[in-house]
Amino acid sequence: MKNGIIILDFGSQYNQLIARRIREMEVYSEVLPFNTPLDEILQKNPAGIILSGGPSSVNAENAHLIEASLFDQDIPVLGICYGMQLTTHLLGGKVKKGQKGEYGKAQLKIDRTNSLLGGVSRFSTVWMSHFDEVEEVPEGFVVNATTDVVSAISNESRKIYGVQFHPEVSHTEEGQRMLENFVFKICNAPKKWHLTNYIDKTIKEIKAKVGTDKVILGLSGGVDSSVAAVLIHRAIGDQLQCIFVDTGLLRKDEGQKVMANYGEHFHMKIEMVDARKRFMDKLSGISDPEEKRKIIGNEFVAVFDEESHKFEGAKFLAQGTIYPDVIESQSVKGPSAVIKSHHNVGGLPEEMNLELLEPLRELFKDEVRKVGEELGIPHHLVYRHPFPGPGLGIRILGEVNEEKVKILQEADDIFIEELYKNDLYEKVSQAFVVLLPVKSVGVMGDERTYEYTAVVRSANTTDFMTATFSHFPWEFLENVSNRIINEVRGINRVAYDISSKPPATIEWE
Repeated sequence: MKNGIIILDFGSQYNQLIARRIREMEVYSEVLPFNTPLDEILQKNPAGIILSGGPSSVNAENAHLIEASLFDQDIPVLGICYGMQLTTHLLGGKVKKGQKGEYGKAQLKIDRTNSLLGGVSRFSTVWMSHFDEVEEVPEGFVVNATTDVVSAISNESRKIYGVQFHPEVSHTEEGQRMLENFVFKICNAPKKWHLTNYIDKTIKEIKAKVGTDKVILGLSGGVDSSVAAVLIHRAIGDQLQCIFVDTGLLRKDEGQKVMANYGEHFHMKIEMVDARKRFMDKLSGISDPEEKRKIIGNEFVAVFDEESHKFEGAKFLAQGTIYPDVIESQSVKGPSAVIKSHHNVGGLPEEMNLELLEPLRELFKDEVRKVGEELGIPHHLVYRHPFPGPGLGIRILGEVNEEKVKILQEADDIFIEELYKNDLYEKVSQAFVVLLPVKSVGVMGDERTYEYTAVVRSANTTDFMTATFSHFPWEFLENVSNRIINEVRGINRVAYDISSKPPATIEWE
């Protein structure tokens, strides 16, 4: 029986989204670098192959190419954006440099339907992001749809399809139907991806791999490390030793909450390390964002390394690595390789000489959350917003010190509390407060003040690759502002960030 869908990555920022869309159909999908040898791809026995978009041109000297024999394997192929241009180029058609390119929404007109476009409206909105365009289709191919350029081609007898737009993004109105047509009608892919099976299978694998040895895990309190910890603990119990490093750059009362949630509720063995002074000393006088990230990452590694040596007999190091981390680490040079790397705390030193245990490495974030709930982790913990590895170190712009951390923790806690109170927390994707190195004059009572400015940030997104600012009621923002200014000493002005991504990022540093 055929397996799932293989996505070959040519550097598209949307490759993870393609994979997630397919898994939502309960079909297994896997992202591989474009230069994966054909034999290796065929060994996986895929039901279909998708060629992702990418930033390069097929006519460039260093173009990302594949073996043309991939199209002769009697496996359905769908080329998206660059993938369509590559299909055209390798099979004898022509791709030319466009006059102006197409970016954003465009009107698709279907002139000749096919299996991929079955059931799709003749006119619909699609999402474009390209400069090159198809000038001549290969022999045996037909043009199925156009925008200002050729936008869908196919060779039905060979089950090879191409679209110039991105069906995986929500802006393409009927993109989901196209992907379902490809996965089920064209590829006949089996529905074999179920998370309950994943938990049972993974617990068995952990038991078999670990045996009677011990495992060390760095528990941060974030979703990924927490779900990994509970899953491993379910498999091996007290053979798991968690280490929680309090960097002094975490949310308000985070240390106590982690110890209560995972030590008391799940009865895990957790060692809490108070490294707050150590991190503050290292960050003293540093204001450059990149330098702050490196210091925090390196210091975290050093502290964790020192603590891990205190536990004898540990053979495995467990990490909350998830599938997007895997994809980005193996990615070709392109947008997907660098998009979020600066939010991660650095890796752990090789000399630790521990074998890695990564039970979540096949899962996307939304799948990790579902596994967490299946394991009995409280809903509010599983659905926490993302928190960057460097913590408040990159939400305090400029130099970091204890006073600023305390101010920001209080302000952020008020904002999050109000989101929960108004049933807004799970309606937004990521919300937090930023402290600016800017002071301004204010009046409180009869006194003039000269205090910091705080910025409230909240973003809505499906994939964290693009995002819009959250459209809160004015009354809600007014209440948040009043509470922060009245309750947090050190802030006398609050602003709301109304930037979208792009051009801005969600985090400020």
